[in-house]
Amino acid sequence: MLHTVANGANHPSRAAIAAATGLTRATVSALVDDLVAGGLLVEVDPPPRTGAGRPAAGLALTSTGPAGLGCEINVDYLAACVVDLTGAVRQRFAEHADQRPADPAHALAALGRLAARARLAAEADGLIVAGAALAVPGLVGDGGLVRVAPNLGWQDVDAVAALRAVPELADLPITVDNEANLAALGELRVSGGDPAFLYVSGEVGIGAGLVIGGELYRGVRGWSGEIGHVTVYPDGRECRCGSRGCLEQYAGQEALADDVPRAAAALGIALSAVVNLLDVPVIVLGGAYAPIFAALRDGIETELRRRVLTAGLAPVTLRPAALGADAAMRGAADTIIRGVREDPAAWLRARA
Repeated sequence: MLHTVANGANHPSRAAIAAATGLTRATVSALVDDLVAGGLLVEVDPPPRTGAGRPAAGLALTSTGPAGLGCEINVDYLAACVVDLTGAVRQRFAEHADQRPADPAHALAALGRLAARARLAAEADGLIVAGAALAVPGLVGDGGLVRVAPNLGWQDVDAVAALRAVPELADLPITVDNEANLAALGELRVSGGDPAFLYVSGEVGIGAGLVIGGELYRGVRGWSGEIGHVTVYPDGRECRCGSRGCLEQYAGQEALADDVPRAAAALGIALSAVVNLLDVPVIVLGGAYAPIFAALRDGIETELRRRVLTAGLAPVTLRPAALGADAAMRGAADTIIRGVREDPAAWLRARA
């Protein structure tokens, strides 16, 4: 029901929802009444109508009520935002500082304080934070355990417990996921629904999220997308992961600042391997890559034309991320909102 309203044009009426879902008008009316009473939908003035008959009231997602808290920790910043049920960002906070010298407990405590500020500001604005999701640059296991985040120097860190130690977050459901996966999910929501694309997140490290058939592909253990550790130069520089010649040593944010053309070429080599293997039609550049997309494009596309077997048959579309550098924390907040949209009954029961 909420998805029907969210994806409908011009604030659909109850009758339009009944037609779209196949439910009876009586059933739709009863469900809508519950959702309006629960603060998830609001009735709005109908659009002007020509011809006879009284126009029906439209329905819209509420801009008050449940909201998602998205958090992100990366090598050189902490960030948090609150997104309401309509997808609008209502609060955004960021602190730029190198997180590598800090141990995980101190870094997550600082992020928790930033997230608490975002939550308090959102609640002062009439929102109810339904949960929080954390984006991290590493591999995440069951229960939100960060198994390894090489660029932060983390191993087996219980990020959920650390965030819940902040009193203002102790009552929230909290999930943790890889930052590139969450960024890909955020991009999926705002991009017009590309059914298949590779999202590449350019930070100090480089991650990727793969969307196939409108769904995020996580791999067997949930650890897919570590494109930053694809080898582009086998005898190249040593990487923090212990290997040599990894992509992020040539196209990570620190290397990018030194030599943009070399970074573009390295990206093109790695992305060509992905396209040859997976036949992905669209590549989206996010994080630090989005603002300098124009400077990277020619170098990447040169390598794609040279190395992709099917380049002459079906050229790959390359584009910048719609959400720019905020994609991961926006995607994190969106996972909370999506949960409310997919199961509003659970939200209403929890609030009863």
